[in-house]
Amino acid sequence: MRAVDIIRRKRHGAELSRQELAFLVSGVLDGTIPDYQTAAFLMAVALLGMSEQETLGLTEEMLHSGSVLDLSDLPGEKVDKHSTGGVGDKTSLVIAPLAAAAGVIVPMISGRGLAHSGGTLDKLESIPGFSVRLGLSECRRVLAKAGCALIGQTDEIAPADRKLYALRDVTGTVDSVPLIVGSILSKKLAEGITGLVLDVKVGSGAFMKELNSATELGTLLASIAHRLGTRSVAIVSDMSQPLGTHVGNALEVKESVEVLRGRGPEDLRELCLLLTAYMLVFGRVAGSVQEGKEKAASMMASGAGLQKFSEIVRLQGGDPRVIEDPERLPRAAHLEDVPSPRTGYVGRIDTEAIGVAAMLLGAGRETVDAPIDPAVGLVVKRKLGEAVTAGDPLLTLHYNSPARREEAVRLASRAYHIQSEPPAKVPLVHKILGPLEGVS
Repeated sequence: MRAVDIIRRKRHGAELSRQELAFLVSGVLDGTIPDYQTAAFLMAVALLGMSEQETLGLTEEMLHSGSVLDLSDLPGEKVDKHSTGGVGDKTSLVIAPLAAAAGVIVPMISGRGLAHSGGTLDKLESIPGFSVRLGLSECRRVLAKAGCALIGQTDEIAPADRKLYALRDVTGTVDSVPLIVGSILSKKLAEGITGLVLDVKVGSGAFMKELNSATELGTLLASIAHRLGTRSVAIVSDMSQPLGTHVGNALEVKESVEVLRGRGPEDLRELCLLLTAYMLVFGRVAGSVQEGKEKAASMMASGAGLQKFSEIVRLQGGDPRVIEDPERLPRAAHLEDVPSPRTGYVGRIDTEAIGVAAMLLGAGRETVDAPIDPAVGLVVKRKLGEAVTAGDPLLTLHYNSPARREEAVRLASRAYHIQSEPPAKVPLVHKILGPLEGVS
């Protein structure tokens, strides 16, 4: 078997066999297939796609390229959540502690931000001392004590994905649906979970801009996860505006603490309750989604979720005092409002531009190894449909270095379209996709 023959077959639209996919993944992992051939294969997939059977095979080969956690010694169901990413998307910081407080085991392996999309690991690392670099044995220790561990991908977990993703990033193939599915599920299912809640973002701040493409991705993710033995649901949620109001690492931790206290923006709180509800159903501690939402809301009100978050922070080396007093988090030296140019209603927001503005201030990274400033970002003052008067602040920049402030202000101010009439209301959740195995 030769890589060039497999590439040629895929280029002509053939369906690759499981043996061919196994050969490719193995060759990528051990270096016998050079990067230029791997890149050619990725481009062929990006252009011609894959059948569901091929995607299943690729995902399973990537999954078993490394270790799969065996958490059977820990009592309770093991459930995780994955988001395809967006601007202000800090739901993991809320729902992981809530689910763990309810008795679900949550082994959450997350990623870092790139371009306009913030990463959970970067947010967590804005907490002084917090370590996301736990080995699998240390991860198990935290899971056993707190029921939740929030870590980055280790060398043992889906190593083939790490190699493939690095090439996808530089070959323009990141947005290929089969490759996205293989990348997400190979990492998530390696956690040894029995349930997975998928939050697929759609809109101007998401990688998937159109509902059809987001639906295709969500359906395939849920189906492949289900076929690999993991209960799954995909919730297609809106990213036509930032989620919540805070964008930036320490700022998003602060807002997450507010939501865990039962406060914070309605859209963020409602989405967190829905995602947590499905985690509780898959974790078999709630019999229905409605019961799960009620249980999650009660844990917000009682402070149980906040207490669990504090425990996780302490066990992973962070300063738990910041959970009680978020003013201890890093804070930017300068604040500047971006005013509305006219009176009217917020009709449209270029959410990606807001994410890029935050990145330019230092909240995100243009390259994988770029440094992050945990204190900077922005706070949204007006959301879709809200009335605004000329001169009112649309958002507030939080920055330390003036060097790129001007470009960030320009991007942020252009992101808002003010119109004379209120726009149609955009739903927070567009679709919920199965299979759900009778979950209601």
